[in-house]
Amino acid sequence: MKRQLSALLLLTGTATLIGPAWAQTRIQKLQSICPFGYVDSFNGYCVSPINYRVEPTHGQPCKPGWMNIGGGYCKKKEFGIF
Repeated sequence: MKRQLSALLLLTGTATLIGPAWAQTRIQKLQSICPFGYVDSFNGYCVSPINYRVEPTHGQPCKPGWMNIGGGYCKKKEFGIF
């Protein structure tokens, strides 16, 4: 029983760490518009049916390998293009 509980806790912790960092279907609305690929949900968030890996720009240019999608966010380029 202890072994199963330990495995469950390990998997839960790993999923918690990896999930939010990999792709976001719901992000906080930072500007008056949502980023490309996201739709305004009119409650301070933008949602997307597709999981994108995004991060806020904080007023800085996007890092290499990332592209500006507007709304204060950069998106990780997948497969070298989009």
